[in-house]
Amino acid sequence: MEYVKMNNGKECPVIGIGTYMIAPNDAEVSVREALKMGYECVDTAAAYVNERACGRGIKASGVPREKVFLSTKLWPSEYENENAVDETLERLGVTYVDLLYIHQPAGNWLTGYRLLEKAYKEGKAKAIGISNFEGKYIDELKTKWEIVPQFMQAEAHPYFTQDELRKTLDRYDIKLMSWYPLGHGDRSLLEEPVFRQLGEKYGKSPAQVILRWHTQMGFVVIPGSKNLDHIRDNLDILDFKLTDEEMNQIAKLNKGVRYYHRTDEQLAGFAAWQPEYEKA
Repeated sequence: MEYVKMNNGKECPVIGIGTYMIAPNDAEVSVREALKMGYECVDTAAAYVNERACGRGIKASGVPREKVFLSTKLWPSEYENENAVDETLERLGVTYVDLLYIHQPAGNWLTGYRLLEKAYKEGKAKAIGISNFEGKYIDELKTKWEIVPQFMQAEAHPYFTQDELRKTLDRYDIKLMSWYPLGHGDRSLLEEPVFRQLGEKYGKSPAQVILRWHTQMGFVVIPGSKNLDHIRDNLDILDFKLTDEEMNQIAKLNKGVRYYHRTDEQLAGFAAWQPEYEKA
């Protein structure tokens, strides 16, 4: 495994198993088997409604808790709930998480960020982060934070390399955890000639080349899957390294094209939506 060092001195694995849009039973299996394969990072969220399943998967893997970097996210409807962090830990079946995010800049998000800072001080979160806080939202937050976040989670891939956001992140040594790392399954990205050529050179698939690009950009990448072969292949990216020239070739693909377009109406509705958490 390779690691990135956060601005608090702690380390995070460069690749993890993501669980977005994966049902609880499948998430439990994916997490359990991924950890057995050698993954060390698991990413979930209250809004995914599979935190309990991820917790079960971690326990069933046999991997000691201290060897698993576990990240999750508070949903906006929980930002004013003083017990939100403890309830999150209860669902996961753990006493702390390694990284705790606020998921969207909706509702009373500053109160949500204060929950994170409190959890960090109390040792319930070993690191804290913000998710989807691009543009004006991170600009406002940086005038109000007491503790600088360790991570930002946002869409990133070779078609959308987050150049502007990274200027701010680099200034504060905030790491980027990228989602939609393969362009939300866009075949045009996967079929770019450069990825086919590099795949042939290194004996890898285009998807593996793209995931390796993420890690060499300094991003942590969290591809999600319930296909065990895909999970295994996604981890098999650390035995080769793209050259500077190859990284520059890939950089030319940046089009500023993103796949997630959040509207103001959606953002306003996030605070009103309450996830129906798993009961057991």
